[in-house]
Amino acid sequence: MTNKKTSLVVRGGWDGHQPFEATELFIPFLKDNGYDVRVEESPKVYADSAYMAGVDLIVQCMTMSTIEKDEFEGLRAAVENGTGLAGWHGGIADSYRNNSDYLHMIGGQFACHPGKHPDERIGEQSDNYVPYTVNMLPAAASHPITQGISDFELVTEQYWVLSDDYIDVLATTTQQVREWDQWNREVTSPAIWTRQWAEGRIFVCTPGHRVEILQDSNVRTIIERGMLWASR
Repeated sequence: MTNKKTSLVVRGGWDGHQPFEATELFIPFLKDNGYDVRVEESPKVYADSAYMAGVDLIVQCMTMSTIEKDEFEGLRAAVENGTGLAGWHGGIADSYRNNSDYLHMIGGQFACHPGKHPDERIGEQSDNYVPYTVNMLPAAASHPITQGISDFELVTEQYWVLSDDYIDVLATTTQQVREWDQWNREVTSPAIWTRQWAEGRIFVCTPGHRVEILQDSNVRTIIERGMLWASR
């Protein structure tokens, strides 16, 4: 008799975040760690309460898109009853802008990703790729998601996130002030956080714009650990 866990991967939304390729990167890891993995291309499955009651981990990669009332209520009920919810970048922190209750549950929402100097922009995604540091907080040193990981550098989208203080922040990133920006002091945003929602755990990693960032050894390790941490 096996005691496999169940993971639901929900992917879709904006294609620029490579939801298919990005999730395919982590599915073998989940299987290697004893999960039966089901993949869905929309949040409709969240409304299936009988199925959702048995899900141990949801990995969501669904940028923007919309969610129906019954779908969100099913997702929320599952998390409140102990299903873990994990994701990265816009796949979790910029999903379902039509539903404020979803934003409340996640605890942090993408606001913008300040880009290069206007003279350097060419109308591509790379306009928003800037060098920045992910700064690990003291709490990260002993946390199972981030233990042993030091500050690291990336060149990709730097998420400016609107958040509340009920998230447990493991790492931050600071948006500098540049001569062409509208703000006049540095802004520090959470970059990696967790959140306890009733019986469920939520994990969010804001780096992860495209597969090449997810393949960064620090980012990939954090996400892999984060999924296991969040799981029931």
